[in-house]
Amino acid sequence: MSLTKTTNIDQITVTENGTVLYREATRIMEDGNQISQTYHRSSLTPGQDLTGVPANVVAICNAAWTPEVIAAYQAQVAAQQAGA
Repeated sequence: MSLTKTTNIDQITVTENGTVLYREATRIMEDGNQISQTYHRSSLTPGQDLTGVPANVVAICNAAWTPEVIAAYQAQVAAQQAGA
């Protein structure tokens, strides 16, 4: 009996306001057959620190987060805070 554990990013989504959502799947395999699978979801907002984030997610963030997207997101947050 051989157990292995693999973890990989299986979904990355960019929302309209630039938020990046990603899902990490962890699979436990026994002799080549999957016996367990769990998910962990995370989100990142435009301009957020990317320290410790998986490289493929960082690449998507760097492509999606143009200076215009970051500025629009910050303006949206400021408008929400002013209205609250």
